[in-house]
Amino acid sequence: MNTEYNDMIYLVACAVNSQVPDKDRVSAMDLDSLYKACKRHTLRATVFTALKSAGTEHSDFFQAYNKAVRKNILFDSEREAITSEMEKQGIWYLPLKGAILKELYPQIGMREMSDNDILYDSSRQNDLKNIMLSRGYTAESVGDSYTDVYKKPPVLNMEMHRALFLFGQDEKLFRYYEDMSRLMKRDDDKQYGYHFSDEDFYVYMTAHEYRHHIGGGTGIRSLVDCYVFMKAKEGTIDKSYIAEQFRQLGIEDYAQKRLSLAMKLFSSADTLSLTESEEKELEKYLLFGTYGTINNVGESSIKRYVEKSGSRSKAGFIMSRLFPSMEFMKHHYPFFYKTKVLLPVGYVWRWIKGLSVNRDKFRAEMKALKKIDKKK
Repeated sequence: MNTEYNDMIYLVACAVNSQVPDKDRVSAMDLDSLYKACKRHTLRATVFTALKSAGTEHSDFFQAYNKAVRKNILFDSEREAITSEMEKQGIWYLPLKGAILKELYPQIGMREMSDNDILYDSSRQNDLKNIMLSRGYTAESVGDSYTDVYKKPPVLNMEMHRALFLFGQDEKLFRYYEDMSRLMKRDDDKQYGYHFSDEDFYVYMTAHEYRHHIGGGTGIRSLVDCYVFMKAKEGTIDKSYIAEQFRQLGIEDYAQKRLSLAMKLFSSADTLSLTESEEKELEKYLLFGTYGTINNVGESSIKRYVEKSGSRSKAGFIMSRLFPSMEFMKHHYPFFYKTKVLLPVGYVWRWIKGLSVNRDKFRAEMKALKKIDKKK
C-alpha cells in the first residue's frame, strides 16, 4: 500500500474517533500527495479535522473543509425548503444516504457531499418537477432512468429517486426494494416525510454500496461510512434482523467482509494488521476511488450478461443492448412501453442516448467484449 494511502487511513481513523494524531508522524507526511489521495476518495474534509487537531496547516485541505461545511449547510437548507413544499402538496419523500450519514460524524462538514438523494412518490413526477423548476433548478435528467437529476448553480445537485435500484442491474436488489411501503416509517413531525429504521437504513446503505462494488467499484469512504454508522448504533440495532435481510438479498458475504474490514481499519489508529485476503480487498477499494472507474463498469456489465445469458457471444450482447426485453423497457422507458406503437421510437431514443450520454460506458463494454473474444 502506498505511503499516502497508509497515512490517509491513519488520519481518518484518528478523525472518526476524535483522536489527536502523532505530531511527529504527521510532520513527516507528504501532504500534497496525501491531498491527492484524499481527493480521489472524497476524504479531504475528514482528514483535515485530524490534521487541524495535530496543529498542521495545509491550504488545500483547509479550503476543501470549508467548502464541505458550506455545502452541508446549503444542502440542509435547500432540502428543508423542497420537502416543505412537498409536504404542502402531499408528495411523500424519504431522504437517503449522505444526508443521514453526515449527522453521525463527529463534526459538521467531515463528510463531503456531492449531492442530496431523496426517494419520492414517482406518481407525482410532474408536480415535483414544477417545484424544482420554481426554485431555480435545471432539469438535467428527468424520466430517463430511476433517478431525476436537478441542478442549481453553484453547487446544488439534487437526485430525486423514483426507485432505489435500477431494473436489470441486480434482480434481487430491485425486487426487494420494489415495494417500499413495508420499509417506510413516517416522521413524527411530518405527514408525508418518511425514514428507514436504523436496521433498514444499514441494510440499504450496504446494498447500495454492493451495487457500486459489483459495478464500477467503490472507494474507502464507503468503509468509513460503515464504521461511523456501526460506531454510532452499536448495541441498539437488531443484528439478527439485518443478517436475515442480507441473506434474502444474497449479499451476506459482501456485508460481512465489508464490516470486518471497516472495523479493522478504523477502530484504532494503531498499526494495521490485515490478513492476505483483507489486504487484497482493501486494494480494490483503494484502486477504484469514491465512484469507481468506467472500465470496471464495462467489465461488470459484460460479466452480468454472460452469467445471465450463458452466452459469450459479442453479437448476442450487442443485440441485447439494441433491443432489450419488454420488462426492461417498462421500467426504463415507461412512456414508450405504455404507448406500444411508439416502442420502435423508444429503441431509437435508447440508441441515441447510448451514443451520447452513455458513450464512455459503451466504449468500456466494447473493450471488455474484446477481452472475452481473446479468452475463447
